[in-house]
Amino acid sequence: MTPSDGDRLAQFEALLSAQGKAVLAAAVAAFAEDERAGGGAARELAVGARLRAEGVSPALLAAAFTQAELRRRAMVKFARADRMFFTRAGLEQASSQAAAEHRAARFAGLCRLADLCTGIGGDALALARGREIMLVDRDPVHLRMAALNVAVHAVEGTTALPTTALPTTALPTTAPPTGSTVPTGCLETRLSDVREVDLSGCDAVFVDPARRAGDRRLVSRASEPPLAWCFGLADKVAAVAVKAAPGLATELVPPGWEIEFVADGRDLKEAVLFSPALATAPRRATVLPGPGGSASLRARGAPVSLTGTPDPVVPADTGRAGPAGPAGRVGELAGRVAAPGRFLHDPSPAVTRAGLVGELGRRLGAWQIDPMIAFLTSDEAVTTPFARLLRIEAELPFDVRRIADLLRSREIGSLDVRRRGLAGDVEEIRRRLLPRRRDLIPAGPAVTVVMTRLRGAPWAFVCTPVSDVGGIGCRGGGDRLS
Repeated sequence: MTPSDGDRLAQFEALLSAQGKAVLAAAVAAFAEDERAGGGAARELAVGARLRAEGVSPALLAAAFTQAELRRRAMVKFARADRMFFTRAGLEQASSQAAAEHRAARFAGLCRLADLCTGIGGDALALARGREIMLVDRDPVHLRMAALNVAVHAVEGTTALPTTALPTTALPTTAPPTGSTVPTGCLETRLSDVREVDLSGCDAVFVDPARRAGDRRLVSRASEPPLAWCFGLADKVAAVAVKAAPGLATELVPPGWEIEFVADGRDLKEAVLFSPALATAPRRATVLPGPGGSASLRARGAPVSLTGTPDPVVPADTGRAGPAGPAGRVGELAGRVAAPGRFLHDPSPAVTRAGLVGELGRRLGAWQIDPMIAFLTSDEAVTTPFARLLRIEAELPFDVRRIADLLRSREIGSLDVRRRGLAGDVEEIRRRLLPRRRDLIPAGPAVTVVMTRLRGAPWAFVCTPVSDVGGIGCRGGGDRLS
């Protein structure tokens, strides 16, 4: 542990003292009061000034208000964020609780796990339930936070966590709640480079290699330790899962490993790679019930997964990005490619990155409008959590002026723009399509303009969500404008 690490740990320990807890509580209350007042920082500034006048050190004040801010941001990721501890970098890299719990199910029946590069413990809080777990990180502050965060999630009905100590401090022990029947687990922490840890006795390993060095993001697709080292863990422990960036080059993954892409609603969040001992399918696309996802998925409250063999990947002459790979390679659906039907299916980014557009099309009875484009189409309104369903109201060659004229004539209430296979700044195009807010009609329908390619030519579809079918007044399959 370096001197600077020791200073950071001492500052964090001060936040855990009686005085630190009181200052943190005041900071949290100030943020909440400012939020109730509609924003601003009046209360935050007033409380900060009062605490300084009472002799609270600037370092402790800064730590408390930073922690209060991070807890507020973390509420979208963790159910008990108000009792957890974070750093900015740690919160950014941490998986959401929903993603962690989905992933932890893969380790069912495995009793002793190693969580390497544990960070603030975003995955550990799910992995630790009912089993022994060893947390390893070379950042002493993150390791301390991870142990505390796991304990927070053990309080209300999961597992007791007797822990070993960091070299510089003791860790808390939490007893299981009265009447709990959950087996007692054990949490051990190791302040170490993960490459130097003995994994003997571990049934499984989860590793989330860092994609940042301090406040600096590593170059594209780089990580520490490198992915090649992470894959090599399977030579020591058969069951290995590796979290990676969603932009992962899939050709780097060894044969026999499963590749899962995870989206939260419509936002692609991460890739997870499972060694052959944990793999259950070649590819998997998982959608968590987050914002922007389907209403049925949000009501269900649980992730859904689509599995299958990825679409064929072939060289592209155009260099355009395709559904199964990065620019210069496209996924070509072996099934039907035909003229657009009455409905358009916009697949989840998890489906497109997993190369499962063809699999989804077969399950929906849908087809592609162009062999190089990931949109699917059908004549039936088949809903799925793996794609956004739109009704095609009109279609025409892509021309901003003509589309803008069409939108003004339809008296729309809101406008969304989606793009696949065409270059251009979506926000700039949206401004050109609807330059004045007064063009929007409060009771008008929500409209999505889809910019794409049809038979190799730039094309546009004017669509409405299925819930708004009939809202524009078109019949049948909509209007085709040539």
